[in-house]
Amino acid sequence: MDVSRDTNFYYSFLVLPTEKRRAIVAVWDFCRAIDDAVDCPKHETSIRSLREEIGRWRDELDHCYGHSMPATDEGRHLKPYIGRFRLPRKPFEDLIDGVEMDVTCKRYETFDQLHQYCLRVASAVGLICIEIFGYRNPRAQDYAVALGVALQLTNIVRDVPVDLAGGRIYLPQEDLIRFGVTERNLAAGFSESVAELIAFECNRARVYYRASQEALPSEDARSLVAAEIMSGIYVAILNRIEQRGHDIFSEVVRVPRPRRALIAMQVWTRVMTRGSIT
Repeated sequence: MDVSRDTNFYYSFLVLPTEKRRAIVAVWDFCRAIDDAVDCPKHETSIRSLREEIGRWRDELDHCYGHSMPATDEGRHLKPYIGRFRLPRKPFEDLIDGVEMDVTCKRYETFDQLHQYCLRVASAVGLICIEIFGYRNPRAQDYAVALGVALQLTNIVRDVPVDLAGGRIYLPQEDLIRFGVTERNLAAGFSESVAELIAFECNRARVYYRASQEALPSEDARSLVAAEIMSGIYVAILNRIEQRGHDIFSEVVRVPRPRRALIAMQVWTRVMTRGSIT
């Protein structure tokens, strides 16, 4: 399956050699299928049935790392690349644990709790991807962890209205209290206090983008250029949110395809000519 051009990852994957691109798409499809099992149920489902579905994906992971043939297309496509790129199993397990959190956890009291969720659903995927991208310096793992948190926080800020409609609020409750924002205020849409809250969350995401840059080993910058393109596109989302005065309610904040393509080209040029982004 091809990654849709509507995803923010499409232009990152284009810069990869064919074999690595196929491996990344296999990982992407497998991880997306796990996430969709909870986020996009085909009909009204109970918590019990959702947990059973997650259990099936745990079994599928056993097949991917074992000798038996996986039951799903996603598992069958992923399996050959596990050995080829020595993909670690634990990040896949962490991802499933994170997706399972979405079954019962609709609110996060503190950022520490949300941070754990981000590590599981985003940083874990990053740790898988860098094995395919390739790296020499172990600090590349710190880079992947920080960037994963940054990307997930960006998604959370952008998707507040969508998540509200689904009965979820990922923004920590302690942050809402800090800025005097109630859930009813969020549901009502844009206001000065909500804008201050969103600005705070954007700044928090930027802290993790900076941390990723500080952790990026210069000798691995070229190998990790696909991840850097992802970073550039997601930072552009933050920029657009800020340019709109932190109004995320009027319309979904998107970076147009031509702009994404331009960012990809600019990041690729910087990395390939200077070794790292300054």
